[in-house]
Amino acid sequence: MSAPSFIDLRSDTVTRPTAAMRRAMAEAEVGDDVLDGDPTTRALEATVAERLGKERALFFPSGSMANQAAIWVHTTPGTELLCDAEAHIYHWEIAAVAALCGVQCRPVRGQGRVFRAEDLRAHIRTPSIHAPEPSLVCLENTHNGAGGAVTSLADMQALQAVAREHHLPVHLDGARLWNAATALQLPLSALASCADSVMVSFSKGLGAPVGACLAGSEAFITKAHRVRKRFGGGMRQSGILTAGAMYALQHQYDRLAEDHASATYLAHVVDGAGGATVVAPDTNIVMIDLPSPKAAQVVARAAALGVRITEWHSSRVRAVTHLDAPAGVVADAAARIRQAFEDVLVA
Repeated sequence: MSAPSFIDLRSDTVTRPTAAMRRAMAEAEVGDDVLDGDPTTRALEATVAERLGKERALFFPSGSMANQAAIWVHTTPGTELLCDAEAHIYHWEIAAVAALCGVQCRPVRGQGRVFRAEDLRAHIRTPSIHAPEPSLVCLENTHNGAGGAVTSLADMQALQAVAREHHLPVHLDGARLWNAATALQLPLSALASCADSVMVSFSKGLGAPVGACLAGSEAFITKAHRVRKRFGGGMRQSGILTAGAMYALQHQYDRLAEDHASATYLAHVVDGAGGATVVAPDTNIVMIDLPSPKAAQVVARAAALGVRITEWHSSRVRAVTHLDAPAGVVADAAARIRQAFEDVLVA
C-alpha cells in the first residue's frame, strides 16, 4: 500500500508562491529603498494605505516587527498596554514589548472568545502612584489564539470608544484582517477605522512568501520608519518581495471565502471524533479540543496518516486551511484527521 500524500495544515503561512507570483517577483521594477525608494514597494504601500483608509503605510519584513514598531511609537517605557489575554503580541512575540519597548502587557480576559468593551473598561486601572499608567490598547482581528475569531465592527467601535474615554491610542494587529473583512463582508477600511495604527500581513491567508505593512497617519509612519531602521528593517531592492505581496493582494484576496468554507467543512467532519469538540470556526482556523491531554499523540498519528496539524497545547490541536489546500484536499485531510483522533482517543 502506497504512503498517503502529504497535506500541510499547520498554518496558512506554509503556502508557496504560485508560478504567476514568482514571475511578478522576478520581473519587479526595483530601486534602493533605503536611499531613495523602491518603486514597487512604494506602489504597494500606497495601495495598502488606500485600502485601509490611512494616510500612509510602510512595508516591514514581518508582522511582529511592524507590531513592535507601532508599540514603540505609541508608548513610553514604564507604561502598560492592554491586550487580549491570548493575544499574539502577548504570547508569541518573545516578550518584545518588554525587551524592546520597556512596556508591560496587561492581559484582558474576556467573558467570550475575545474581550469586549466592558472587559476592557474593567481592566483599566484606577490612577495610582503605585500602578503603571496605560499607554495603548491593542486589538487583534482575526484573533489567532481564539481560533481565528472575528470581532464585529460594532464591538471594535465600542472598544475604540472606551480607549478614547481614557485618551488611549489603539493599535490593531490585523495579521489576518483580510479574513475578518471577508467574513464580515466589509471593506478593510471599515475595520481599520477603529484603530490609530494597523498591521496587515501578506504571508498569512494571502499566500505571499514574506512581509507585512504598518499603516497610520503621516506623522505616525514617519516615526515608525525611524523605528524600522533601528530594528534593522531597512531593505534595499525590496520590490522583489513587495511584488509578491502586491500580486497576492490583487489576485488571492477574493478567494479567502473558499478557505473559510473549507474550515467549516473540516470542523463538521472532525467534531465528535473520539470525544473531541471543535470550536466552530469564524474563518480559516479550526481549534479542536480533546477530552484528555493527548494532543502530541494525535498530531503524531495525523502525520503518520499524511496530514500535518499543530499541537496548540496538551489538549488542543489546530488546523488551518489555505491557498495550497483547496476544498478537495481539505476533504481528504479531514477524513484522515478524524481517523487520527479515533485511533488515539478510542484505543
